[in-house]
Amino acid sequence: MLEIAVLIPCHNEEVAIPAVIRGFRLALPSARIYVYDNNSTDRTREAALAAGAVVRREDLQGKGQVVRRMFADIDADIYVLVDGDATYDPCDAPAMVRRLRDEQLDMVVGMRVSDELAAYRRGHRFGNGLLTALTGYIFGRTFTDMLSGYRVFSRRFVKSYPAHATGFEVETELAVYALEQRMPVLEVPTRYISRMDGSESKLSTWRDGWRILLTILKLTKNGKPLAFFSAISAMCLALSVALAMPLFATYFETGLVPRFPTAILCAALVLLAGSLFVCGLILDTVTLGRREQRRLAYLSYPPLNNDKAAH
Repeated sequence: MLEIAVLIPCHNEEVAIPAVIRGFRLALPSARIYVYDNNSTDRTREAALAAGAVVRREDLQGKGQVVRRMFADIDADIYVLVDGDATYDPCDAPAMVRRLRDEQLDMVVGMRVSDELAAYRRGHRFGNGLLTALTGYIFGRTFTDMLSGYRVFSRRFVKSYPAHATGFEVETELAVYALEQRMPVLEVPTRYISRMDGSESKLSTWRDGWRILLTILKLTKNGKPLAFFSAISAMCLALSVALAMPLFATYFETGLVPRFPTAILCAALVLLAGSLFVCGLILDTVTLGRREQRRLAYLSYPPLNNDKAAH
């Protein structure tokens, strides 16, 4: 029988965590439920223990830090990652696990569906849509809800995932990793509800949105260096041409170059554009080798064994 682990990162979720544990205990009776307390100042740890979860601690602050620790520590065949705020429906977990198993997928993302404005604020919806669209434009095939905190993973995904994120940008990193490795993934709709009374969101729309944007740019630089540096090279070249056009016009009329510092700047920008393009070419070759290594690490773990699931 396949081993299922439910992973719940938590920070100050004393109010909501018992309901989350009870819900997943009913939805996935055979699963082992792990709660990782991330420096909570309330009674999250005690509440999770009382509800019957395996409770551990991660001292490095941030959701990405907790996810890295959970993925490293816990062995299972299937992993269900969910926030501890009781906004996701545990009843959707069995279907998500079944799709992952039956279709030999590596990740199933719970696409949030909600009619409650308080549950999924307009600022979060807009930011999620914008960042998801940007990621899709850069990395190709995309998700509808890239920042969902409800996901099911295969073992080969979890154990080969090169975790670097420290905070809420971890969902972006998970999505980009799947896209870069061209993994079989799926999105399924899942009900998203408001937080319980007394439970507060730790997500800051502007601060965390900015961090997610920087993460996308960093992943672009690391994963697609030729495109990244070529874009900057093109901007430098375009700026050089724009600055040089009046100089050429004056030179053709008078034979003089009256703004010599501008001419030097234009030449420097052209040299910089060429250097950036060459850097992109070199780094693209290096990235290809790194991508092949990550692929080999991914393939070193066997796929889900449906024969084992049948027993």
